[in-house]
Amino acid sequence: MSSSELILRLRSITGAHHVLTDPGQTLRFRKGFRFGLGDVLAVVSPGSLVEMWRVARACVEAGKIVIMQAANTGLTGGSTPDGDTYDREIVIISTLRMRVIHVIEDGRQVVCLPGATLDQLETRLAPLGREPHSVIGSSCIGASVFGGVSNNSGGALIQRGPAYTEMALYGRVDENGELKLVNHLGIDLGSDPEDILRRAEAGNYPAKTVRQDAGKGHDSDYITHVREIDADTPARYNADPKRLHEGAGCAGKVILFAVRLDTFPVEKNTAVFWIGTNSTDALEELRRHVLSEFSALPISGEYIHRDAFDIAEKYGKDTFLAIRHLGTRRLPQLFALKARIDLLCSRLSILPSHMSDRIMQFAGSLFPKHLPKKMYDYRDRFEHYLILKVSEDLTEETRDYLRKWRSGADRDWFECTPDEGVRAMLLRFAAAGAAIRYRAIHSAEAEDIVAIDVALRRNEEDWFEHLPEEISRDVIVKLYYGHFFCHVMHQDYVIRKGLDCMEIEHRILRLLDQRGARYPAEHNFGHLYDAPDDVKAYYRTLDPCNCFNPGIGRATKKKNWQAESV
Repeated sequence: MSSSELILRLRSITGAHHVLTDPGQTLRFRKGFRFGLGDVLAVVSPGSLVEMWRVARACVEAGKIVIMQAANTGLTGGSTPDGDTYDREIVIISTLRMRVIHVIEDGRQVVCLPGATLDQLETRLAPLGREPHSVIGSSCIGASVFGGVSNNSGGALIQRGPAYTEMALYGRVDENGELKLVNHLGIDLGSDPEDILRRAEAGNYPAKTVRQDAGKGHDSDYITHVREIDADTPARYNADPKRLHEGAGCAGKVILFAVRLDTFPVEKNTAVFWIGTNSTDALEELRRHVLSEFSALPISGEYIHRDAFDIAEKYGKDTFLAIRHLGTRRLPQLFALKARIDLLCSRLSILPSHMSDRIMQFAGSLFPKHLPKKMYDYRDRFEHYLILKVSEDLTEETRDYLRKWRSGADRDWFECTPDEGVRAMLLRFAAAGAAIRYRAIHSAEAEDIVAIDVALRRNEEDWFEHLPEEISRDVIVKLYYGHFFCHVMHQDYVIRKGLDCMEIEHRILRLLDQRGARYPAEHNFGHLYDAPDDVKAYYRTLDPCNCFNPGIGRATKKKNWQAESV
């Protein structure tokens, strides 16, 4: 089938309005949130699982590459094309028209379809007193449920580990080049592929068809795994072979149609502690004691360095205020509006670059200081901060330990009021986008951002990074923050104008290699990182023809996994 014939067929499946071929119209799909850009034959937005199945089958029969895409919020280009070095044309299948969630098992589990987003899932579960695997993080920018599962994404919540499920409905192309549907949802939906997909979408799941022994709906072993503080390996990192299972960690090498996931009770009457110190050893002492001695694990323990505090306080202020006053549910729409403004402004050369960022930064500056005075006081006294959130049952045990832990002038803590606790967590979230805003506002001095999320060994006690001078002098701003108890650190570096960011990143990564760290910890390899050989071998078992998302993990982009040199 020729390319023009394929386009006609795709239009007959979804309707012409949902098949985009004009480069201007497809740009927002083929350009990554932070990284990635390439050409495509078309972007197709099916409106049902059956349409999605037919679109995928047509693309496979035509010998095209398929890249699945939901919210396109990834940081490493994992759901967009990468340049023009492919040996076949690419079709992006955008799934956002299929925003369907079915609640099952009295709310203890959900079945999500390809377009479901984390903020949508959180909203759906809230009246049931339940919540999804991830809260306040990627959900705030409209990230999809499938993106988290496909990438084994982590998060701030210590007890839950990376996103994971053993129950999925997916399509894969076998060794003979045929698209096959695999139903491992643990729900009997029949035998004909299109009937299965219709029933999955309709939520037609009589109780007798739902199996209780179909597999895990989250990584239930992590709660023990993270406590092993003397282990010489990280607690979690992207594509850990122990957490690769069909759709989980697939990185787009299969076509996911539905996933079945566990949900979790919402903790009530929680307590938040703001902890400050000038000693990294003091924080590590706290971490090791809590993980090894506490009767239960905290909900979260978020680290932030003073420099990250300063940048987040100034350049994340509008994000803080937007969540504070509009709520997380409005943020995906705001990010979408921002993207449309940026696209419009990019076509008008008379406007300065990063116009939406400049407008939002100015708007935020008009408001008074937004953090409690105590936090500013701690900023002046201490270099390192930990935001520790615990359940009601763990609150008194935490207070008792912190009273003993406090000694001398190098450490202190206070228990937040409910309002202070909310503000503390919002500040930490704002840190994640602060480097991007800083780069946008200071584009004349800043070349770009090197953003690394790294998993340190569980027994690593010297966890704080000290860059050598030959690298540090090339960096304008360093932002260190992360999920401290999991030893997952986010390290953002704003690089000076005119320098090679990729070369600097590789120098930093070599230092991390020497420390036994693993990276990326949460964001997938995308087209930025080399996947280990065992992970590439796993991708090959999922997709033997290399027709779905080729090149991921910097593997070959060629058909049937031929070497690039062939």
